[in-house]
Amino acid sequence: MINVPCNYCGSDNYTVKHPSTMNGQSADMSAFRCTAPDYGVHGQIVQCNKCAHIYTNPVQDEEELIELYAAVDDQIYVEEKIGRRLTFAKHLKDLERITGPGEGRKFLDVGAYIGVFVEVARERGWDAQGIEPSAWAAQFAQDHGLPVLEGTLDHPDLEDQSFDVITIFDVIEHLADPLGELRKAHAKLKVGGTIAVHTMDVDSRMSKMMGSRWPWYMTMHIQYFSQRSLVQFLEKAGFEVIWTGTQGRYLRLHYLAGRLNGIHPAIGKVAEATVEGLNMGERAIPINFGDLFTVYARRVD
Repeated sequence: MINVPCNYCGSDNYTVKHPSTMNGQSADMSAFRCTAPDYGVHGQIVQCNKCAHIYTNPVQDEEELIELYAAVDDQIYVEEKIGRRLTFAKHLKDLERITGPGEGRKFLDVGAYIGVFVEVARERGWDAQGIEPSAWAAQFAQDHGLPVLEGTLDHPDLEDQSFDVITIFDVIEHLADPLGELRKAHAKLKVGGTIAVHTMDVDSRMSKMMGSRWPWYMTMHIQYFSQRSLVQFLEKAGFEVIWTGTQGRYLRLHYLAGRLNGIHPAIGKVAEATVEGLNMGERAIPINFGDLFTVYARRVD
């Protein structure tokens, strides 16, 4: 574990916002699965006294984080694919109001996992591919005929490519250097191209209401953005912000009940029993607590 400065302004002057709840334990690969249920288990969360960005400090170094994500496997995510497809289809329709239809234009999903967003985008006419650090997830996508490379934006196969759209969904909160990643994405977008970044809102009403019990405080999340701070990051990386706002997602009732169990076991067990009793576990419903948001921005030079 190493102490790190604020990724936005470089200051190492901070105030502890939430003490670590890990009791001296170190995280293993399972804590970095997309579907990890370890709500409330996190390192020390601090707030920069200069720019107010919120982040985990200390953290593993960047190389170790990449190794942890490379080792991830996540069968529960596969089981939840129907909810993910509905979610990404909704997001893509919203995004196309800005970009227009795919029509063979180039689309890159960063942190593509098993390639669900890539699959949805290709079905809608985009020349879509993904990049994903998890060897298991990239191989799963490839085995299902989806062009998902194993690695990061530094992958040599992406070196000479440029894209009309880049999406970074539920990824930026995991990165040791989000500003650097946004600058790499800027370099790979065509001039006038669009980036869409989706993450949790640490300044949301839900976050403020729940305080330290906000479920998105987790080991795998090391950067915590508000809509204001993510706009600042994107502008510093060279983007012109077009729109920012809250967006929800679809979850299977079985998966949702399991998530509730991780937050409040008593309520979760009742929810799981109810869902099973009604045989409604595979039904996906829209959920929006107002603490997930997306920013659309354009590359300008």
